[in-house]
Amino acid sequence: MSAPRRVLAVLFFGVLIAALDIAIVGPALPALQDAFDVDRRTIAWVFNVFVLANLVSIPLMSRLADRFGRRTLFTADVLLFGLGATIVGSATSFPMLLVGRGVQGMAAAGIFPAASAVVGDTFAPEKHGRALGVLGAVYGVAFVIGPIFAGIVLSVTSWSWLFWLSAPLALLVAGLGWVVLPATAAPGDEPLDLGGMATAGVLLAALAYGVNQIDTQAVMASLLRPEVGLALLLAAALVPVFIRIERRVADPLLRLELFTSRQVQIASALAAGAGLTEAAFIFFPDLAVAAFGVADATASFMLLPLVIAVAIASPVAGRVLDRVGSRPIVLTGTLLLAVGFAVMGAVPADRVAFYGGSIAIGFGLACLLGSSLSYILLRESTAAERTVAQGVIALFLGMGQLLGGALIGAVAESGPSGVAGYAQAFLLIAGIAGGLALLATRLKGRQAEQEAAPAGGERQPAEGPDGGAAERPAGPIG
Repeated sequence: MSAPRRVLAVLFFGVLIAALDIAIVGPALPALQDAFDVDRRTIAWVFNVFVLANLVSIPLMSRLADRFGRRTLFTADVLLFGLGATIVGSATSFPMLLVGRGVQGMAAAGIFPAASAVVGDTFAPEKHGRALGVLGAVYGVAFVIGPIFAGIVLSVTSWSWLFWLSAPLALLVAGLGWVVLPATAAPGDEPLDLGGMATAGVLLAALAYGVNQIDTQAVMASLLRPEVGLALLLAAALVPVFIRIERRVADPLLRLELFTSRQVQIASALAAGAGLTEAAFIFFPDLAVAAFGVADATASFMLLPLVIAVAIASPVAGRVLDRVGSRPIVLTGTLLLAVGFAVMGAVPADRVAFYGGSIAIGFGLACLLGSSLSYILLRESTAAERTVAQGVIALFLGMGQLLGGALIGAVAESGPSGVAGYAQAFLLIAGIAGGLALLATRLKGRQAEQEAAPAGGERQPAEGPDGGAAERPAGPIG
C-alpha cells in the first residue's frame, strides 16, 4: 500500500471512531432515558453536551494541531475519545454520563479537522475531492455498522457495551497514527486564547440551555421566563465580546479574516444548517418507537435505509466533486434534505414516508457533509491555516447540531405528543433546508473555485459579493 493510502486508511479509522459514537447514540437514547429516568428534554443533553464540548474545543484543537503537529493532536484526541467512551460506559449517574460525553466531544473536536488538513498536506489538489469523499464515506460506513451493532448489543446486553468497546479500537488507531501519519508542525509560541475559549463556552452553553427550555406551544411565554430570557440575552451579549477578544489577541481561536471570503461565509452558513439537519436524525429511533411502537433494538435497524444511502452517496459525491465543483453537489444535497424532511414531517406515522424520507435525507447529507464543505475551505485557506479552516466548518456544523438537538428536544417534549412534536420540528427543518438550497446557488462555479487555489502562499483578492475584489486566503493546497 502506498504512503498516501496508508495515511488515508489511518485517518479513515480515526474518524470512524467518532462517527460510530454519533451512530450509536441515537439508537441508545431510549435505553439511556429508561436507565436514568429522565424526560425527552433532558435526554437531549446526552447529545447537546457532546456538541457543546466539541464546539468549545474545535478552535483550541485546531490551533494546537497547527502548533504541535497534526499527527500529535490526531493520536492524542483518538486516545482521549477512548477515555471518554470508557467514562460513559461506566456511568452510574446522569451527571457522570454527561461528563464522559463532554470528554468525547472535546476529543472529537480535533479528529476530523486534523484529518482533513492532513489530506491537504498529503494529496495533490486534483485528488482532494476523492480523498475527502473517502473520509465523508466514514459516516456512511459508521451509520451502517452503528445501528446494526447497537441493535445487537441492546438486544443481548447493556447499553454500556456500546461505549466500552471504543477503547481498544482507539488504542489501535492511535498507535498506527503515530507510525504512519506525517509529522507536521507550524512553529509558534503565542499564548493560547483562553479568554476567547471561556467566552465561547459560556456563550454556547447559554444559547443551548435557552433554546432547550423553550416551550414551542407557548414561545412568548417561555421567552418571558427569567431562566430562558436571561440565558438568551447572555448569549447575545457575549457575541460582540467574543469578536472583540478575537480581534485583539495574537493567536485567536477563530481567525476572523477567513470570513472576508464569500465562499467561507456561505460554507459556514451551510455547515450550520447541515448540523441542524444532522441533529434531527439522531432522534429518528425515538420517533420510530413513538410512532410505530417498536422495540429499541428494532428502531435501530429502521435507520438502515438512511445510513446505506449515506454510505453509497458519500464516495460518489467526492468523485464527482473534483469534476463539477462544489455548487452542484451542495445544491442537490440541500434540495434532497428539504424533500426528505418535508415528507417525514407531513406523515410522520407512515412507514413508507419514514423510509422514503430517510433515504432522501441520507443522500442529501452525503452530498453536503461528505466532502463539499471541506473542499471549499481547502481552497479558501493557506497551507498554514488548513486545520483552522477545517475547524471553521466543524465549528459551525457543531453550532447547528447544538441548536438542532436543543430545538428538537424542546419541540418533542412541549408538543401534544412525541410524534406530533417531531412532525413540527421536521417541517421546520424542511423550510430551513430550502433556504440552504437558495444559499447554495451563490457558491462559485467550478472554474472560479479552481482559480481560488493559486500556487503561492499569499492572500490575494477574490471576487466579492458585488463582483469586485474581496480578500480571500490563497496558497498551495497539495
